[in-house]
Amino acid sequence: MFRLLLFVGVPLLEMALLIWVGARIGIGSTLAIVILTGIAGATLVKRQGLSVWRSAQERLATGAIPTRELAHGAMLLVAGAFMLTPGFLTDIVGFALLTPTTREWLRRRFGERISRRYTNTTRVEVWRA
Repeated sequence: MFRLLLFVGVPLLEMALLIWVGARIGIGSTLAIVILTGIAGATLVKRQGLSVWRSAQERLATGAIPTRELAHGAMLLVAGAFMLTPGFLTDIVGFALLTPTTREWLRRRFGERISRRYTNTTRVEVWRA
């Protein structure tokens, strides 16, 4: 059900918002906003992505595993996809993912969730004859 809402509901809501905003401020202004947010988002994603890439290389050079940088890089990839998708909701989510504070909060949250889900829960029983 959630997937249906995600893949059908979000695009419908995006179209409705674009039509509503277009009716309020005009089609030209709406298109300009969509294009400018796409350009700004792509520029910011590129800049932050290069920063995360450099940080990952530094951690690898010291022999550490760049898990934090990989998580941030994946979120930047998602942010870039959202920023290039026309619409206001996806732009809001994309810009939110561009803030390091939001990315770090999500990384911790998903990290906790994954560690709880995949902790070693094997139970060993000893059978004696």
